[in-house]
Amino acid sequence: MAAQRQIKGILFDNDGTLVDTESLILSSFRHTLQTAFGKVPPDEELLKKVGQPLSVQMEDFATDEVSADELCKIYREHNHRIHDGMIRLFPGIREMLEELRSRGYKMGVVTSKTRELASHGLNVLGVLPFFECVVGGYDLPKHKPDPEPVIYGAELLGLAPEECAYVGDSPFDMQAGNGAGCLTIAALWGMFSASALRAEHPDFECSAPEDLLALFPSDGSTH
Repeated sequence: MAAQRQIKGILFDNDGTLVDTESLILSSFRHTLQTAFGKVPPDEELLKKVGQPLSVQMEDFATDEVSADELCKIYREHNHRIHDGMIRLFPGIREMLEELRSRGYKMGVVTSKTRELASHGLNVLGVLPFFECVVGGYDLPKHKPDPEPVIYGAELLGLAPEECAYVGDSPFDMQAGNGAGCLTIAALWGMFSASALRAEHPDFECSAPEDLLALFPSDGSTH
């Protein structure tokens, strides 16, 4: 267990942590690869790089005939068309955010999707006002698993990374949060297995959003 430390801000990943987008992502990948190549790999192949920018994910599927940029275009056209009807908050997220806000924590989002789409989705789901910042995957030269976006998110909250926790469901989230010097919390309700997350040595793991509340009391000391 991590040593007790003062936490004033909490940064969250978006997809798989706050918002359940697995069906949306799989639908978009299947459409893209079926359209481009007439065949679709297994789901585990499609999801293995979720948590990094789409352009990085598509590098695995690009060929000499179809570039990653072309695959991203097909993906985004389909994804944006069906997006609003296929996203939902994970159970307990809204209540958890309300309670953390009432306890005085600053909160933000650090995601690998575009800031515009992430903000739109959070607004559609009615939780955007909880967050003081949204950092997108293309806002900075480097992206997760590099710690730069998490460090920038802490800066936007007016805090040092050591004063923040980073909550995410992917190994890339844990790598970025650890590299930034944040307290890292593995969200086991997301798209990646517990074993994949534990391999990155998070400080804590939570099985459900409400479990976060036990880690963040009103006085800001994390136990």
